[in-house]
Amino acid sequence: MAGLFAGAALLAGTVSAALIVLLRPLLQRYALARPNARSSHVVPTPQGGGVAVLAAAFVVAAPLTVLLGGRAALPDLAVLAAAALVLAVTGAVDDVRPLSPALRLVLQVGAVTSLVQFADPGRILPEPLPLALERTLLILAGVWWVNLVNFMDGIDWITVAQFVPLTGALVLFGIAGGYPPVPAAVAAALCGALLGFAPANRPVARLFLGDVGSLPLGLVSGWLLLELAAAGHLAAALLLPLYHLADATLTLALRARRRERLWEAHRSHFYQRASDRGLRVMEIDRHVFGLNLGLAALAAATLWASHLAGPALAVGGALVALTLWRFGHRRRVHGR
Repeated sequence: MAGLFAGAALLAGTVSAALIVLLRPLLQRYALARPNARSSHVVPTPQGGGVAVLAAAFVVAAPLTVLLGGRAALPDLAVLAAAALVLAVTGAVDDVRPLSPALRLVLQVGAVTSLVQFADPGRILPEPLPLALERTLLILAGVWWVNLVNFMDGIDWITVAQFVPLTGALVLFGIAGGYPPVPAAVAAALCGALLGFAPANRPVARLFLGDVGSLPLGLVSGWLLLELAAAGHLAAALLLPLYHLADATLTLALRARRRERLWEAHRSHFYQRASDRGLRVMEIDRHVFGLNLGLAALAAATLWASHLAGPALAVGGALVALTLWRFGHRRRVHGR
């Protein structure tokens, strides 16, 4: 199993890197992200690398799904791919000509709802809670996760720093038998595809993921985490994305408190504040990557010792809080 997943990651990375080479001239011509007051980049940079990442991940995951789960596993993957395609098209259009927030939200709700209803993960929250209410909460959580993954893709490599540890941990859980093999295969392919994209997005980036990539990445990773929670590992499913969840949710709450327009672009995420105060992008990425490795280790502990769920969540929360505090209170460099 380990060799199979490693091979899938390597193949997906190769396909992703090759597609980036092929697509980059087209993206350079038609999908340039031009700097503005809220941007972290200073020169026009092509966006749309998510096309290569998602295409590579699904191309590799499809045969692996059949191998591990048989043809019966294909419908779930097909629904996941279709929902991801809807969000990819939404993001591609929005990258070129911004859509209204209302239309984006409707499409996101539709994609997440179809996935939650078809995937039928079973009960995740305590039994007394009505199933209809649980599904509604899952849909709301899924829509928020899709959006916050998009919000958090604001500096070079930060998405790689979040999702390589997350997907890598899921692969290891699958190898160890604590996670179903089909979603573990999807995680392996996605991890490899992101690694294939990483050289082009390394600071200073030559290519961005774009909404065409970040929106479906949020959907696919949300499904992977849902499968982890459905396997009885809710604490692990909360720990793996905890940094992204905390940064985006606290930022939204602070913006709401200031009565800002929540749908408008901004530079108030904690990692953006750290950048504005002088912390280099690579330093921010190293912090996020190291934090996510620690969260993955805590998540692993909860899989093999369920009684550690509470302490692991407490430690994970403290580590995330410390990172956010450091980002938010970084002393401003003179002249910035």
